[in-house]
Amino acid sequence: MINRFAASLAVLVAFGALPALAQQPPKATAAAATPKADEDRYVGYYYPKPTAVENYASPMQTIAGAERAQRVQFATVVSQGTIQSAYRVPYSVFVKGEKADKMIIVGLQPGEMSTIYRARAILANMTTMSRLSPFFQERTIAEDANFFDLLKLLGFQQITISDGDKFTHQVNIK
Repeated sequence: MINRFAASLAVLVAFGALPALAQQPPKATAAAATPKADEDRYVGYYYPKPTAVENYASPMQTIAGAERAQRVQFATVVSQGTIQSAYRVPYSVFVKGEKADKMIIVGLQPGEMSTIYRARAILANMTTMSRLSPFFQERTIAEDANFFDLLKLLGFQQITISDGDKFTHQVNIK
C-alpha cells in the first residue's frame, strides 16, 4: 500500500530531487566539536540554521510497519518520479537520520524558497497532491488532513525546508 501511494505521489508531485540518500555530513574532526544530542547535525551541511521552528501536533498515528526502509523507499520513489519530470524541478527532496525520519527539501535555484510563504506554498502543493492518492484517502479524511499528517503516518519526525542559502524553516511533527 505504501508502494502504491509513493508511486502515485511521485507521478503527481512536481517537486525535484537529486538522489542524495547516500550522502552523509562530514564526520567531526578533532578541531570541530561533536554535536550534542539536541543539536541538528545537518545545519551547515545541507542548510543554514533554521530561521523558524514550529511544532505540528498531528491527530494521525504512525501506521504499523512504517520503518526506516519504507521512508527511504518513499523518498526514493518521489525523487525518481521528479527526476523523470519533463522539466528541471528547482529543489531536492531526501531523507536523513538514523531512522530516516527527517525529510529535507532544499532549493537548487536562488530565490525559489527564500521566504516562509514560498516554503508554505510548496508544502500546500504537497498536501494537494497527497489528497489525490488512494493511500491518503484510505487512511484519512483527505480534505481535513495535510502533508504533515501524511508524514506522521509514515513515521517522519521532522521536515526541514530551505532555500539552501539563508532561509530554513523546520517543522517537528508530533
